[in-house]
Amino acid sequence: MVGVSKLVNFASILEDQTRAQAERTASMPFVQPHLALMPDAHLGKGATVGSVIPTVGAIIPAAVGVDIGCGMMAVRTQFHGSDLRGDLADLHARISAAVPLSAGKYNASVDELARPRIEELEQHDGIDQAEAIAPNWRLQLGTLGSGNHFIEVSLDEDETVWLFLHSGSRGVGNKLAGKHIKVAQQQCQRRWVRLPDPDLAYLVEGEPEFWSYLAALRWAQRFAFLNREEMMRRVVLALAEWQGVLVERVEEVNCHHNYTAREKHFGKEVWLSRKGAIDAHEGMLGLIPGSMGDR
Repeated sequence: MVGVSKLVNFASILEDQTRAQAERTASMPFVQPHLALMPDAHLGKGATVGSVIPTVGAIIPAAVGVDIGCGMMAVRTQFHGSDLRGDLADLHARISAAVPLSAGKYNASVDELARPRIEELEQHDGIDQAEAIAPNWRLQLGTLGSGNHFIEVSLDEDETVWLFLHSGSRGVGNKLAGKHIKVAQQQCQRRWVRLPDPDLAYLVEGEPEFWSYLAALRWAQRFAFLNREEMMRRVVLALAEWQGVLVERVEEVNCHHNYTAREKHFGKEVWLSRKGAIDAHEGMLGLIPGSMGDR
């Protein structure tokens, strides 16, 4: 661990550009007491991916990221690798048919089994912003997206079969994030604030723009969590149909790695933004995605 000013670095290998970006973010006066860089830190938009950023009295929307609530979900099944004797290409096809894949791909209609999750989101604070910016968000629930998002059938060190997926708040979350990043930039311009990077624009706690962002943020975070649940429901069903056996959900984990929460650290209440980082409190189960295509 190396400390530089308000930057605490846990990465043994760190590119110069990434360090410089993290130092710019750490220099913001409301970052307290320090920004922590994770071992896999790398260059991001505004703030470094793989960073934990505690702030007092302000939030940097770009430090949360444009895929609000992006994260992982995994289910440990009762199966051993040797149980998977069928045609894996057929299993792939079943999962691909159940979960819309790629950018701009949504459900053709609302799945009735997804309706309870949709109804929860309809009652959640921030729904007005979601409806205004992406009225088709209901069709986005239960879809994967593109980029580094994936669905896997994986084996652990004991050859136990896990279902694993990585996704976030889809187009609706991206649009909400983009809207509030622009608002933050406008607010800083209005105050004549000189920023080391335009994407470090921030919203000040107590002002209407701050609370508007917080409502959108929390709605998108919940959407992302439920989106992973809905996709996993479909993946579990696809595996069960392929195996001809009901899937037992022996263990489940669902966690964000792009989000902001109110937490207490070093004796102070802060807004803690994790960008490409998970909550690693003692007793918390977490998931970290690997590099796709390496095996």
